[in-house]
Amino acid sequence: MRSDLIQAKSLLKEGGHTCVLCLDGDVLASDERGVKPLLMFLESGADYSKYCAADRVVGKAAAFLYEKLCITHVYAQTVSEAALEVFVRYGCEITYDVLVPRIKNRAGDGFCPMESAVRDIDCADDALRAILETRRKMGLV
Repeated sequence: MRSDLIQAKSLLKEGGHTCVLCLDGDVLASDERGVKPLLMFLESGADYSKYCAADRVVGKAAAFLYEKLCITHVYAQTVSEAALEVFVRYGCEITYDVLVPRIKNRAGDGFCPMESAVRDIDCADDALRAILETRRKMGLV
């Protein structure tokens, strides 16, 4: 499993991707931003429980989506404190470069809307509903 995590991390950094899942040579990479890649993986219905993941930015919303995907090893370039709590709670091995209090929005002038949408949520199913509703309100679906 460690080699899958190393490969995912390498492809994230060298390939310019935003999210990479790896398992035994099978590579799924996305250049989409935010939680979109994770939602696409969820929608596929495939079993990702043995995959390792590497991601540029992981907030609490993404952490809940990784929980829904049953990913147990994640590397994040940047992770929020709330995301770290989610990973610890569901037993995911998380490594990261930078720990931040909260994820900022793309403009850098506020907080990520997905992070805000799940701020007071403690359940992955409730988080998924809040993420989808927030994306709908933002016109992203």
